[in-house]
Amino acid sequence: MQLQCPLPKLQFDHINLGHGSGGILTQQLLQRGVFDVLANTYLNAHHDGALLPSIGEMAFSTDSYVVSPYFFPGGNIGHLAVNGTLNDLAMCGARPRFLSLSFILEEGLPVAHLEQILQTIGQCCLDAGVQVVTGDTKVVERGKGDGIYINTSGIGERLPQAHIHHNRIQSGDVIIVSGELAEHGMAIMSLREGLQLESDMKTDCANLAPLANRLVELFGESIHCLRDATRGGLASVLNEFAHDTSLGMAIHQPSIPVRETVASACELLGLDPLYVANEGKFVAIVDKAIANEVVAHMQAHTLGVHAAQIGQVVNDHPGQVVMTSGIGGRRVVNMLPGEQLPRIC
Repeated sequence: MQLQCPLPKLQFDHINLGHGSGGILTQQLLQRGVFDVLANTYLNAHHDGALLPSIGEMAFSTDSYVVSPYFFPGGNIGHLAVNGTLNDLAMCGARPRFLSLSFILEEGLPVAHLEQILQTIGQCCLDAGVQVVTGDTKVVERGKGDGIYINTSGIGERLPQAHIHHNRIQSGDVIIVSGELAEHGMAIMSLREGLQLESDMKTDCANLAPLANRLVELFGESIHCLRDATRGGLASVLNEFAHDTSLGMAIHQPSIPVRETVASACELLGLDPLYVANEGKFVAIVDKAIANEVVAHMQAHTLGVHAAQIGQVVNDHPGQVVMTSGIGGRRVVNMLPGEQLPRIC
């Protein structure tokens, strides 16, 4: 379904400090912008908060988005702000229901850019069946905000079949990734570095809840843990699992899906795709008995076409991630020691 309510034309071209004053300009920005695009029963009440119905056991998550630039191949910061928080809820085994939305706008931000980002947020919410029910807007002086920062918090309803936690990971479990890695981070970096690539590279940003929720509904307790591989990429997720469980993660390099163009861009910039951020991929740790079936279901879904088994949880090398190459060499994949990619989400 397509969003059918374009923003009314605002009577200014750029954000100024008056839009954060709480006065007439603030009301114009909110009423003709946010409220008109994201209108729903809860938001239309214009309370300081939202009075929500009881939805059983809830999952709650919050995240802030400071990507630079805020427009990038295949998306913008609005896609990240909605889908990133929906994905965090989905990784908890929850069906997303409600979002809060807060903007920090920099003086001088073109209103046309804000309009486009708001339309994106509205469309993402419509597609996901979630509602923005409360929020906030602040304006900071020119030079102090990189244009726009967004915070979103989300509430979801935990699926009754979900029993997802790192303490359920056990030796013998299979490690699965939902698709080709490093696409979001390299889309941002290729734009910054002005790389001219043979094929278009764009963000993989997507709402993963439909696929993650489906797996939980189908396989229940056999899905032991889920985690979206955002900042720090696959390597960071697996190191967190290894540290939290005191088990080893054994992965096989030839099995890890990375698109050739992305791998080439990583090599050109001296980056390891294992550490590059994703915004539309997740890691699943599942019982060995259902691993093949899980991958088959994932590959049959548009969000998991390139899903693959990449390794196992083992008792060997506890607390470490060890990768085996195609020729049998082994190396430890450590936690990222510092900053690899600045401002990619």
